[in-house]
Amino acid sequence: MKRTAYQQLLNWKDNEDKKPLIINGARQVGKTWLLKEFGKNEYKNMAYINCDESVEMKTAFADYDTERLIRFFSAVSGEAIAPKDTLIVLDEIQEVPEGITSLKYFCENAPEYDIAVAGSLLGIGLHGGTGFPVGKVDEINLHPLSFKEFLLALGKDTLVEQLEQHRWDELSGLSHTFIELLRQYYYVGGMPAVVASYCDKQNLNQVRDIQKQILSDYRRDFSKHVSTDILAKVSMVWDSIPAQLAKENKKFVYSAVRKGGRAKEFENAIQWLADAGLIHKVNRVTKVDRPLKFYEDYNAFKLFVLDLGLLGAMTEVSAKDVLTNNNAFTEYKGALTEQYVLQQIVASGIKTYYYSKDNSTLELDFLIQKEDVYPLEVKAEENLKAKSLRIIYEENNKLKPRRISMAGYREQDWMINIPLYIVGEWVQTLP
Repeated sequence: MKRTAYQQLLNWKDNEDKKPLIINGARQVGKTWLLKEFGKNEYKNMAYINCDESVEMKTAFADYDTERLIRFFSAVSGEAIAPKDTLIVLDEIQEVPEGITSLKYFCENAPEYDIAVAGSLLGIGLHGGTGFPVGKVDEINLHPLSFKEFLLALGKDTLVEQLEQHRWDELSGLSHTFIELLRQYYYVGGMPAVVASYCDKQNLNQVRDIQKQILSDYRRDFSKHVSTDILAKVSMVWDSIPAQLAKENKKFVYSAVRKGGRAKEFENAIQWLADAGLIHKVNRVTKVDRPLKFYEDYNAFKLFVLDLGLLGAMTEVSAKDVLTNNNAFTEYKGALTEQYVLQQIVASGIKTYYYSKDNSTLELDFLIQKEDVYPLEVKAEENLKAKSLRIIYEENNKLKPRRISMAGYREQDWMINIPLYIVGEWVQTLP
């Protein structure tokens, strides 16, 4: 399995000024596998320690003497640790939050050692009275596999090479092939265990079983890590997301979680899910102009889950609807397609917003900003109407409108149509 984050790890290793590394990401997005693969391939040896399984690690950080800690890590892992030659990996670091604090001292007192940590619910684990080493660590965010990574996992290297040439108009002849693969990605999603199973056995029932197991594991995480005062609310918010996305207006509505629900009742639950990496919160902006951050409205937002395949499992979307007809693209008010597009943008590390106009039905599905502002209208089929985009562009012709749909690449005088299957690669080309 090829992950684009591997190149980020190589860049980190080659950086003379590198700091201890934190791999951020939700549970089961492949953090452990990625670090083990990296350590095995790029270092003479690796000192790997699972902090959840090692009783010794519970008492390792009585103090932050880095020389003592190196000896400790060597003893626990059974590996000789040498500067530059050994990758030290502390996995499930949330079980010993003091281990996060120790990274500050490795940065200041022992920068010659390459140390990386990972853990599920990492952000939650830091709230236990320990200090986060602000400015003393490097960070990489890991997400479920993007569509491009999914193609690589399936061995479609030639198609990926075609994508990476960025000759968008020449891909129209391959659109049928890409759309069939996109259908598969809609059902399988990007969770590594699910993708690995699908690539190995092509068993759709097993795919759904693994997805349901992951969802069950997340619920167990709720019980283990969420404080009792918000546990029920976290579950209620999580369960409400599919129905919220199936609405024409996908703005999150508290009363849809519970009748009479209010922000103050559920905002902590939403924040917990976001900190855990299980949801993406897309805030509204009140004006389509740069810088978008100036116009951010924190009181209006959409919520998406971390993975398209898991959303399908939550809603019991059938393999037949995804793989044999267009129902997955066109039904549920385009919820799966918006989830797909957001997931590709998030994997590119770009902050995403949406826009809706007060006292009007005008809405833009997403907005992103690089050197320019790109209003995005997402279509679940080959619908080439883009009324909202046109209105927004006429108000500000400095914008770069893009319609994302099943149709092929097409440039117009004021707008460009981006096929769904190239959106992840397209985003990475933005200046």
